[in-house]
Amino acid sequence: MQVANRVMNPPRERPQLPMRTKACLPFAAVAFVALLWGLPRNLLHATPAPGEAQAQPSQTDKTGRELYDAACAACHAVDGRGATRTMVGFETPLPDFTDCSFGTREPDADWAAVIHDGGPARAFAEIMPAFGEALSAEQILGLVDYLRTFCRSAAWPRGDLNLPRPLVTEKAFPEDEAVWTTAVAAEGRGAVENTFVYEHRIGARNHVELSVPFVVQRSGGSGWSGGIGDIAFDFKRVLYHDLDRGSIFSVVGEVSLPSGNKARGFGKGVTVFEPFVAFGQILPKDSFLQFQGGFELPAHDLEKEAFFRFAGGKTFVQGSFGRSWTPMMELLGAREFATGAQTAWDLLPQVQITLSKRQHIMMNVGARVPVNNSGQRNTQILFYLLWDWFDGGLLDGW
Repeated sequence: MQVANRVMNPPRERPQLPMRTKACLPFAAVAFVALLWGLPRNLLHATPAPGEAQAQPSQTDKTGRELYDAACAACHAVDGRGATRTMVGFETPLPDFTDCSFGTREPDADWAAVIHDGGPARAFAEIMPAFGEALSAEQILGLVDYLRTFCRSAAWPRGDLNLPRPLVTEKAFPEDEAVWTTAVAAEGRGAVENTFVYEHRIGARNHVELSVPFVVQRSGGSGWSGGIGDIAFDFKRVLYHDLDRGSIFSVVGEVSLPSGNKARGFGKGVTVFEPFVAFGQILPKDSFLQFQGGFELPAHDLEKEAFFRFAGGKTFVQGSFGRSWTPMMELLGAREFATGAQTAWDLLPQVQITLSKRQHIMMNVGARVPVNNSGQRNTQILFYLLWDWFDGGLLDGW
């Protein structure tokens, strides 16, 4: 992972997301929205003019290719790599649909919003027109199947498998994000832990992460004190993904270094290894389930621990393609290996909200409540602000 200045300036130059282009954007994603995730088809259906033939409900690859050649190839080229600036007459570079890093990241709903309502639906250029009244849902379905063929590699997980991020449970999808999380003790002597997480995707299936905590807590009668906690690094690898089944599975290895001052309560004072697995499953009606399970293995002194985390939720969309609200519930369990140890259980109700039109800036707020052994753990209020920097800058997309 890179430090904050790399977050502000992603290192490699690439075409912008399809919604940022000028015309003939990929209609591919709409099909899966309509068929799999229950997108209201009447929003994408246009009444044909008198004498105009409707597309058949079942579109073939050839039909999708014909529609692309007629409606999109003038801007995006027959091979999907984008026509030259001299041919299209504008300066903004067109995306390369054959670039799987570009063509697979976005969920279908984001593509559908811009295809149906035009560029302003996601705060992109107005020159991108709306197609909701020009093409039927069936025609868009045909384009979906064809446009997805431009990416020749099956290694890249589709953006639809990038499920909403819980406050604690780790996701299986590889990310390009920056997240600031704050946990405030709602009882006890008072403590606030802030954690900055920077995530960077490498290729189709890999992801590296840097986590830097900063703890502020009350120190008896001497007021408040603060310091850096234990800095952590991890590496994620997607082992399995299948959009048809709605499943994704990853393995992760993490190491926490004793960078915090243990005597002041800012760290554990020992290197900790944390191997775990992460799993995500799409369920009907925009709902989902996620799981994370693994072990906390200190290099010495401290007890080893197993942990298991479950998260489930459902996404609601404001209007047709507006702000998303995702209430979630996490069940968090941890058990030390020591003889006679009990499993500690916490519940964490929360809600994630997209803030920007582009939906690359999000927040989540919730409360972590101990279910048992409450004398050993305090209730916490948790909050995060998430920036998917691949989709644009902090000030973009509003």
